[in-house]
Amino acid sequence: MKTVHIIGGGLAGSEAAWQLAQAGTPVTLHEMRPHRRTEAHSTDKLAELVCSNSLRSDDADYNAVGLLHEEMRKLDSLIMAKADAHKVPAGGALAVDREGFSEAVQAALEAHPLITLVREELTALPPEEWDSVIIASGPLTSAPLAEAIRAFTGEASLSFFDAIAPIVHKDSIDFSKAWFQSRYDKGTGTDYINLPMTKQMYQDFIDALLAGEKAMPKDWEGTPYFEGCLPIEVMAERGRETLAFGPMKPVGLTNPHDPTVKPYAIVQLRQDNALGTLYNLVGFQTKLKHSEQLRIFRTIPGLESADFARLGGMHRNTFLNSPRLLDKALRLKARPSLRFAGQITGCEGYVESAAVGLMAGRFAAAERQGRDLPPPPITTALGALLNHITGGANADSFQPMNVNFGLFPEPPDERDAKGRRIKGRERKTLYSKRARVDLEGWMNPS
Repeated sequence: MKTVHIIGGGLAGSEAAWQLAQAGTPVTLHEMRPHRRTEAHSTDKLAELVCSNSLRSDDADYNAVGLLHEEMRKLDSLIMAKADAHKVPAGGALAVDREGFSEAVQAALEAHPLITLVREELTALPPEEWDSVIIASGPLTSAPLAEAIRAFTGEASLSFFDAIAPIVHKDSIDFSKAWFQSRYDKGTGTDYINLPMTKQMYQDFIDALLAGEKAMPKDWEGTPYFEGCLPIEVMAERGRETLAFGPMKPVGLTNPHDPTVKPYAIVQLRQDNALGTLYNLVGFQTKLKHSEQLRIFRTIPGLESADFARLGGMHRNTFLNSPRLLDKALRLKARPSLRFAGQITGCEGYVESAAVGLMAGRFAAAERQGRDLPPPPITTALGALLNHITGGANADSFQPMNVNFGLFPEPPDERDAKGRRIKGRERKTLYSKRARVDLEGWMNPS
């Protein structure tokens, strides 16, 4: 059987390679690192997590991304299997030891007899003799390849800023001020480190954020931010209380050092590795200069002597106008031998990127084997995400999107035992129940 080529060894490319190989299709996986670095990667490992170490909620009943987790597990997802094997405490979320996770993904791919890993940069569109290709080059596609894609499609790739949160060494945190607790004691109750602020401390912190010197390459000016990963100082610019009602909200937490006083705001740190030696500042992605980060973040109670393993930073994401350019099997309409997967398609988030890679891999495997594979039903998390990026979204205003129940068709009305219409949080379970039934039908057609 002829080889399928995959360009890019991130989450999407790694998952696509696994799905193809598990289906008996040989794969050549092309990854440009370490020969060419990106603004965000720090290693040459496959499936490196460059921003947060969280794959977000693992609640499959009430959360669309948790439902996506469940669906991917049912479809033999390599990314989900290694995330589960390398998870660290994070309440109701699925967070991983980032180094252990990427090392495990790479080891699995390198050990598969049908996968060949080639370390090289492709600077042009693949040659015509590569009759089945998945481009999963990600939001940091190298300039030559990005330009080749733009020239061929006739579409200007859209772009937006993405930001990286700082990571601090646990042993440099002052626990006479900090404490372990998850909001409302979810999970083990000790998954997060909490740092309290009084109202004056919070106001001074906001002033410092607003006045802090920013790092911004000039050629990035005018590029819109992705709303799901705003720099903390941009959130502060939208209103002085934005952070207190967002990532720094004090609800569901009690300071054991002074339980009678409710903090005005709380900074949370989430475990970043399996050893529990590194913690990232939740929601603190930033474009502040490194010197400003050290000065400002060390004003947070408990971080006065913080030793940072990594400071925050910015990188630019690029993506296609997929609703206009791609068909329902993720093929480029103008050249169907090319599929796209991952964040370059305009999905957003680690899990979503891997999920699109999973679907691209399955579509390519079915095509190689002469089988017809319809898209997953739009009532599933996979199908809702695929539909959004391949036509469900308005091509004239297309922007990256995380999976959410707003992408699903409305479920039929159901009534509780008293005959009342199910609403609110409980209504979300109707999406999940329907999705499970419909995914089973897609996986095992009669």
